[in-house]
Amino acid sequence: MKSEIVKIQQAITPLREEIINHKVYSVINDLEDLRVFMEHHVYAVWDFMSLLKSLQIGLTCTRVPWFPVGSANTRSLINEIVAGEESDVDADGHKKSHFELYLEAMVQCGADAAEFDRFANGLKGGLAMSDAYIAAGTPEAARHFVDYTFSVIGGNKAHEQSSAFTFGREDLIPNMFFSIINDLNKKFPEQISIFKYYLERHIEVDGDHHSHLALEMTAELCGEDQERWLEAEKTAIESLKRRIELWDGAYEQIIKNKSLALLS
Repeated sequence: MKSEIVKIQQAITPLREEIINHKVYSVINDLEDLRVFMEHHVYAVWDFMSLLKSLQIGLTCTRVPWFPVGSANTRSLINEIVAGEESDVDADGHKKSHFELYLEAMVQCGADAAEFDRFANGLKGGLAMSDAYIAAGTPEAARHFVDYTFSVIGGNKAHEQSSAFTFGREDLIPNMFFSIINDLNKKFPEQISIFKYYLERHIEVDGDHHSHLALEMTAELCGEDQERWLEAEKTAIESLKRRIELWDGAYEQIIKNKSLALLS
């Protein structure tokens, strides 16, 4: 592994540990708590896909007439990741993106998927991101998270996009959270089974094979350019800080809901 990759991994280790040990996991005790978590997390699942597609657009030819773009190796890496994320399978073997699977998990669990639908429909209808947030009632922490991701996308620097994708990935899920989901699934299998499958599939596909592909892609895009490596490290650090803020927002909402329940 390139020394620059190791250097970034060392730089972000404290932030990764903070995410893995975040207090939000300790307060998810029932379905209502999980719903709040999912209503925040869905924005990260979605903008992860947006980041992925921005890389594909930048590293491959998505226009006609077609001409080869960049190196064949980066084209291969990003296309393989896109195929896996955008066209995976659900528990019944039907083709589905991981994002669509997550939305189905939200509906099954009883989380408010309509909020995100309002946000997405606002964007599809031509609303600016800020107006779509307002129309949907997007949580503030989710707004900040998405805004940063789209600032990286808008910067049009493939090595920064790749760094955010690689090091700010969805693989920061502690064993404690799996235990919580397994326990909830035993009690409420008709409401948790899709989310449990999503997590298992996510670890199987994203946490192993795709993570290696993403590391290779970042290394190739940075090459021997030390300025790019510094920018990649800065992006990785900031991406994880935004993830912590997102988890903070979910935690605060869960605690607020529990307090209101005690008063009612």
